[in-house]
Amino acid sequence: MASLTRVIENYINNLFSEMDEQTVSLRRKELAEIFGCVPSQINYVLRSRFTPERGYIVESQRGGHGYIRIVRICYDIPEERVNHIDEIVGDSITEQEARRILASLQERGMIDSRERLLIEVALRHTDELGSSEFDISPYKRGALAAELLKRMLRSLALA
Repeated sequence: MASLTRVIENYINNLFSEMDEQTVSLRRKELAEIFGCVPSQINYVLRSRFTPERGYIVESQRGGHGYIRIVRICYDIPEERVNHIDEIVGDSITEQEARRILASLQERGMIDSRERLLIEVALRHTDELGSSEFDISPYKRGALAAELLKRMLRSLALA
């Protein structure tokens, strides 16, 4: 049986599919009643599963007439994709963060599995060289990995 988090995530994703829109509006309290959970569980799903890294922006307003608006980010113009890549990668990145970003980009169809694998191998090799051969500090290795990741993803976005 799937976890409640995954069930709520699937429900919201199905709303996107059914409505064929880039925006879905919901009410936190109504969702909590549908799934028999507390509103904080809905907050958790939104914070962990509907992030900019995964291609979403969540807007919300609390209170009696509060709402949640989830916007699916669509990058049709290559320059927008490049800006998005720079934004989500940042100036320094860990191996775990890089893998999470690559998985998200693959899920969204921005890269395929082969490209993901090649990028992961290159990042791993760079990290190994930085730690063993050149004795670079962990922060500088993270900065080097971020720059390499951005350059590779920019090239793919503009290809």
